[in-house]
Amino acid sequence: MATTYDAIVVGSGITGGWAAKELTEKGLRTLVLEAGRDMVPERDYTEHVAPWQQHFRGRGDRKALDRDQPIQKLCYACDEMGHQFFVNDHENPYTQAPGTDFTFLRGRHVGGRSIMWGRQVYRWSDLDFEANLKDGHGVDWPIRYADIAPWYSYVEKYIGVTGMKEGLAQLPDGEFLPPMPFMPPEQKMRDVLHAKYPGERTLTIGRAAILTRPHNGRAACHYCGPCERGCITRSYFSSLNVTLPAAKKTGRLTLRPDAVVESLLWDAKRRRVRGVRVIDATTMQPVEYSARLVFMCASTLESARIMLNSTSADWPTGIANASGELGCNLMDHTMGGRASGTMAGWEDCAPFGNRPNGIYIPRFRNVKTAHPDFIRGYGMQGGASRGHVSADETPGFGAGYKKALRAYGPWTFGIGGWGECLPNHDNRITIDPDTKDKWGIPAMRINCKWGANDIKLVKDAAASGAEMLEAAGATDIRTEDTPTQMGLCIHEMGTARMGRDPKTSVLNGWNQAHDVPNLFVTDGAAMASSACQNPSITYMALTARAVDHAVKLFNGREL
Repeated sequence: MATTYDAIVVGSGITGGWAAKELTEKGLRTLVLEAGRDMVPERDYTEHVAPWQQHFRGRGDRKALDRDQPIQKLCYACDEMGHQFFVNDHENPYTQAPGTDFTFLRGRHVGGRSIMWGRQVYRWSDLDFEANLKDGHGVDWPIRYADIAPWYSYVEKYIGVTGMKEGLAQLPDGEFLPPMPFMPPEQKMRDVLHAKYPGERTLTIGRAAILTRPHNGRAACHYCGPCERGCITRSYFSSLNVTLPAAKKTGRLTLRPDAVVESLLWDAKRRRVRGVRVIDATTMQPVEYSARLVFMCASTLESARIMLNSTSADWPTGIANASGELGCNLMDHTMGGRASGTMAGWEDCAPFGNRPNGIYIPRFRNVKTAHPDFIRGYGMQGGASRGHVSADETPGFGAGYKKALRAYGPWTFGIGGWGECLPNHDNRITIDPDTKDKWGIPAMRINCKWGANDIKLVKDAAASGAEMLEAAGATDIRTEDTPTQMGLCIHEMGTARMGRDPKTSVLNGWNQAHDVPNLFVTDGAAMASSACQNPSITYMALTARAVDHAVKLFNGREL
């Protein structure tokens, strides 16, 4: 294998796949480095395997999960059919400062977490890009919606996004395929919100990177349901099934699995990154690769860890860290504020198939009027469902009992808030001086906690959810208002934020390191705030935009 390339991409997930596609299609010989093993859909996807076809009936080998994946098993998708998409916790340790309760859920394999992600894609607006400047939390974003809007469209047209146009300023419309249908109680809730909160609260179908008709050679979704196990028909977007194959088609992609990046290599004379140092995951031997351009797409925390581990005389605290902000400003979305209830009616209706999507209620707090108790806001996700009666609560035995279990119970409706986490310099990762991973690379130490404003959003989301359910006629309404652990939303952001001032940020408005012009960071590490929308579509758009800029510099020999 060659050791010199035009560009190196660290990571093969959502942003790494996009970087690979754009770089290769623009003519650059590109090496993609992935820390984990290769993935073969025909071998590794299990979405059509029923629980009763599994040895442990879908529950998984609890002894093995407890032994090897005690943290990863906290994710619903880390079960008997999907545990192969999650890391071994003992091989990939991290430590936590006192008072920190962070759950780091991660996948090290070709495709990364793009195989298991929730597929929800919502544009940000200037309400989000201007928030830091207006309320003084964090640093001002160096871009606005107009800068990224064309790239949102570029990404949406390529990956395929199902959704409805609503004309909301706080949630800009995109390039949509036909929407998925509502369940009857969801349509009622939409009508109730329109009547009770006109111009304030809107219920729409989830905007999801799932195909509702054939698109770019990929088949429409067939509603089998368990998307987190992979998708053999490629009906939802993942880098493994969409962008990496596009990059491979150019003939300019080299994909290197089992390549654990230890650090970036610094050329002190040219003041550029000259490449990366890798530990071969199988031989444990170091290998160096060189390139004129490096894209960090390893994920928010891993990109920061690699950069913090990249020390030299010029960079004693980590490469590109003149600002001291590298590793800082860690964010995640708050969860835990939720409400659910029973919806009477529609006894003659039942779900058909398994719709891999829910409903979305865009942010309505601090949009037109200021809330007296907190800033920023939350979006709400959830939906209606109607399951079969409980096997435990249904009496009988034999054929009659089995027949009874085919009956449906009542409709239920649940909604929960995804809240914006404020940037906080003290929420950060550092390098643990004593702990190393399986490959001898120093592990990260996480130090973070929810702030007072974050917690207030959770409690308000629970109260608002109950209020809307009651307005829609729900009964037996139940609420929860305790924040889940940081990390469990799997929307970690920050740690190498964009900004206008090199003294207070790591990256400029092109995702380019202020201090290292041939180094770009386009995964969640780049985010200067978290908004409340699922962030992946923004990562993808920023990546495509950054590559376009980087290649222009590359071709102009400015790098």
